[in-house]
Amino acid sequence: MYNTDLDKNKANFQSLSPLSMLKRAAQVYPAVEAQVYGQIRRTWLQTYQRACAMTDALKGRGVGLGDTISLVAHNGPELFESHYSVPMSGAVLNAINTRLDAKTIAFIFDHAETKVVFVDREFSETVALALTLCQVSPLVVDIDDPTFEGGRLIGELTYEQLIGEGDPNSQWHMPADEWQAISLNYTSGTTGNPKGVVYHHRGAYLTAMSMAFSWDMPKYPKFLTVVPMFHCNGWCFPWTTALMAGTNIFIRHLKPEVLLKLIKQEQVTHFGGAPIVLNMLNNADEKDKTGITHQVKVMTAGAAPPAAVIEAMEKLGFDVTHVYGLTETYGACVICEWQPDLWDHLPKSKQAALKARQGVRSPAQEDHSVMDTESMRPVPKDGETIGEICLRGNMVMKGYLKNPSATAEAFAGGWFRTGDLAVWHADGYMEIKDRAKDIIISGGENISSIEIESVLYSHPAVFEAAVVARPDEKWGETPCAFVTLKPDTEATEVELIAYCRDNMARFKVPKHVVFGSLPKTATGKIQKFVLRKMVPV
Repeated sequence: MYNTDLDKNKANFQSLSPLSMLKRAAQVYPAVEAQVYGQIRRTWLQTYQRACAMTDALKGRGVGLGDTISLVAHNGPELFESHYSVPMSGAVLNAINTRLDAKTIAFIFDHAETKVVFVDREFSETVALALTLCQVSPLVVDIDDPTFEGGRLIGELTYEQLIGEGDPNSQWHMPADEWQAISLNYTSGTTGNPKGVVYHHRGAYLTAMSMAFSWDMPKYPKFLTVVPMFHCNGWCFPWTTALMAGTNIFIRHLKPEVLLKLIKQEQVTHFGGAPIVLNMLNNADEKDKTGITHQVKVMTAGAAPPAAVIEAMEKLGFDVTHVYGLTETYGACVICEWQPDLWDHLPKSKQAALKARQGVRSPAQEDHSVMDTESMRPVPKDGETIGEICLRGNMVMKGYLKNPSATAEAFAGGWFRTGDLAVWHADGYMEIKDRAKDIIISGGENISSIEIESVLYSHPAVFEAAVVARPDEKWGETPCAFVTLKPDTEATEVELIAYCRDNMARFKVPKHVVFGSLPKTATGKIQKFVLRKMVPV
């Protein structure tokens, strides 16, 4: 009887989409500041009108349902506004990693069948070369940022000129189907071509909501956009800030002195970043770190942050929340939820160690598990048995674009298989031990590179550390550590190996230490596949 004469209709059902968050922000909080970048300060109403104008202009240029619009741009107003204007036109937003080479960008243009590309002058030379290598011929639109010196204009017109073609009061429509694609994000492609991860409107909506709940984000947050918006759409925060009537403060280049200045100047309340960003702030000049008297909440994800890094941030007065996710899960889908009744009384070092765990599923994540890779059964919650993190729910991608075999493999067994190895603690909190490809098997023993890195980070002279496997005739593999030292400090290979020996099981101790800078992605993740090629023979 509950299915009789109780059908969906326009009055009682609407597809979920984060686009509704922008419309509401413009209606309810029209005068609240939405964007801050240099001399630019725009309200939510102004942001909405610009998005409407761009939507209208794109439609006038023939953009429609299912078309792909690519952007190669830094975190700024144009990329932020495109998170709304592009899907409002029915098209799919494809924000591209700005560190990619021309050949890879050309592959993405062709694979995504890019119809329009927005390009910042800073990346014009690379994109210009990519356009000569790809088969598609998209409309090229320049982002002409007056604060940046260099580069050249390579497009038919500028972003502002294109906006000028549209009507800021134009009408647009919500998606008819919440399963409709909203964005396309490519994986890093460390081996072979990158895979195109497709998000849907429902997942983006729920993730945006979930991020606010997970972080206890209040109304009117001052959000510093440190996480690149090409990385899981900035963990979906461009949409979350509209939900919470927040102010987005943009920064072109990540320099610790600039970050800290903006935190003080704009009274930043929230920002996210990889552990490398936290470490960068920890080691900033002391004069730059002084003067922050308000609470700043930090969300960190990526490689598991060493407890020492979290503890140092907390000493600066920053409240750190650790989350876990992948491109395939819209960013953060697991959060290390704090348990005040159980943990508030613990020593700071113990609190930091608890915060370094990945945690439990976020509010919008349907289910998660740590499973035996063969049987696909949950491993014991003993904090020791290693299994693969598996996820299920609306915060999981539609699949990989034009790659049904990879999609089927990722969803084998009715779960999204992450490839990340973890243990499950008795309290239900997960703790990553490694990527499946990063685990070191030495003499039949599994060694977590993350565990070794955490010990190295606790050494007073170590700024950055990464551990990979080194082939060994006797043991098969042994740990090899790559280390960057803090300025004006000293440490030798012998000293660091001895330090590790004093703080972990002997079979886990690295046999070699290599000093120097570490290769990173645009999001601050250390590129271990590069380090593997650098291990001493």
